[in-house]
Amino acid sequence: MADHARSAPYGTWPSPVTPADVVRGGVLVEWVGFLGADPCWTEVLPEDGGRNALMRRGPDGAVVQVLPPGWDVRSGVIEYGGRPWTAVSDRAEHGVVFSHRGDQRLYRWSPGREPVPLSPVPPPGTQLRYCDFTVRGNKVWTLRETVLNEAGTEAERHLVALPLDGGAAEDPKAVRELAAGHAFLTGPRLSPDGRRVCWLGWDHPNMPWDGTELMTADIGPDGTLGEPLRLLGGDREAVVQADWAADGSDRLYAVADPGGWWNVHELGPDGAVRALHPAEEEFGEAPWRIGLRWLLPLRDGTLATVHGTGRRRLGLLGPDGGLTDLDLPYTEWSSVATDGRRIAAVVAGPEHRRTVVLVDPAHGTAEVVRAPLRAHEEYASRPVVRTFQGPDSPVHAYVHPPYHPEFEGPAGELPPYLVFVHGGPNSRSQPVRNQEISYFTSRGIGVVDVQYGGSSGFGRAYRERLRGRWGQVDVRDCATVVRALVAEGLADPARIAIRGGSAGGWTAILSALAEPELYRAAGLYFPVLDPVTWRAGGTHDFESRYADALIGPWPQQRAAYEERSPVRLADGLDVPVVLFQGELDTICPPAQAERLVERLVRAGIPHTYLLFPGERHGFRRRDTVVRCLEAELELYGRALGFAPA
Repeated sequence: MADHARSAPYGTWPSPVTPADVVRGGVLVEWVGFLGADPCWTEVLPEDGGRNALMRRGPDGAVVQVLPPGWDVRSGVIEYGGRPWTAVSDRAEHGVVFSHRGDQRLYRWSPGREPVPLSPVPPPGTQLRYCDFTVRGNKVWTLRETVLNEAGTEAERHLVALPLDGGAAEDPKAVRELAAGHAFLTGPRLSPDGRRVCWLGWDHPNMPWDGTELMTADIGPDGTLGEPLRLLGGDREAVVQADWAADGSDRLYAVADPGGWWNVHELGPDGAVRALHPAEEEFGEAPWRIGLRWLLPLRDGTLATVHGTGRRRLGLLGPDGGLTDLDLPYTEWSSVATDGRRIAAVVAGPEHRRTVVLVDPAHGTAEVVRAPLRAHEEYASRPVVRTFQGPDSPVHAYVHPPYHPEFEGPAGELPPYLVFVHGGPNSRSQPVRNQEISYFTSRGIGVVDVQYGGSSGFGRAYRERLRGRWGQVDVRDCATVVRALVAEGLADPARIAIRGGSAGGWTAILSALAEPELYRAAGLYFPVLDPVTWRAGGTHDFESRYADALIGPWPQQRAAYEERSPVRLADGLDVPVVLFQGELDTICPPAQAERLVERLVRAGIPHTYLLFPGERHGFRRRDTVVRCLEAELELYGRALGFAPA
């Protein structure tokens, strides 16, 4: 705070951080890889309707789009998507294979040419989606998802191989089905000698962080697979990644949690399993998308690993189990990739916005490949990692105090606070520099980002605190954190609001219902609102049995479903609500939002409902994000008693 800071009521500080800045500063960058020697990644373009462009940093340092204009590199597999592109080889002139969002077909692009389709047109009434590719010889091996109805509630998945020459585009019989065996699959990983393949599979009602199986099969001379064999995993053990060694050996590595934490295991040729570095920390994440990696085998026999609890570090794990962390300033590493020697990744930290870097592990250095937009950095609030004691467990949270370099609150006044509730619910958020959070904190509104019971990143036991108690543990943990901030004299108890998206929206509205004396407003983004209908037939296939673990099996626990349904409880709301919904959302369909709005209208509860055409689950368009933030700030100002500047 500058010595000449002026006093002004919290919430009224004039901030230069606009909703448009949030859009520019929060651009989604992911799915890093290599094209020849050059790092590449996908990047959402909000100004272009949320299209995903494949970007490349060339030898001259310039960042350019790889594909011709209009191509949208994004897969719709399990709705949340999967790895949508890969290089055909280590030679850039061979191009890339990618999934195009517009028709979900598989394409190949080579420099100087237009992309050509590799996959056939789907049969009428179905969709064919592809992700998580491996190119070997003249074939691309991939996961194929066949969606059997428009709502996405029925689907099948197979591992398949397609010819790289495009023969399957006109002849569907040229697609070779390789394996199935589970309701859900990851893409295939081929051994360096081409003789074996491995993949992960799981079935309803499990989610991939509950229980998965690591499968392997021999590859015959004609490319067919032998009988699949289960190597690891089961109903209460989740394998979240598997990859072969890159040094020419036949070792297989897996990230699995038999001890309650996702640790790295080595699987020998004789089937023996050895934990390389047993530790009470995570070397993997909840795999919400297909093809994510946290473990990278390098050509020298070491393993690059992303690990930690809550925050993350990049380390090098040796065959003897020794772990050495690289001394780099980032605390979050995601979408990591390697060319066998170098590591490319999306990184962030409390003082770093999300960006792409290229790491040389031999020297422990990181080069910025894609510089983040640095707008109004001096207005960013630095997150503080906290742990609060709840009734039955510690509760983790990230506190972002209100901050402005030129203003402070009046003596004796406490700031309003906004509770962020992440989605999932078995997911997590990150304590990093975040322009969306700065939008609020630079105006004098504190933010606390609660990692409630059920959040990933803190081991299976913490994640399973939510099992059977969704809508209870999460609600109680949010209240625990808020009351602790109030008790410490950091937050005004009369000026607390709560907001969340998807499962976070569920927790936000249930919190407003359960704690009417604590919360004064609720912001809801495409929320889960009725678990009775948000199950088989009411949401997409991937999450159609999710509530079995979160609430209980249906119909045995029907009473619990009804008792925790925000739609059915909405008459009891005593706070204003703003609700944002995507018209094309198949995960949390608009029908749920409309039912809630009907109840709010009948009960006379103040609310704003905005339905956005063309948007799905998770908003990507510039105008949508701007409108939502403007509506949120307007609501919080009215409800918490301040007039935003």
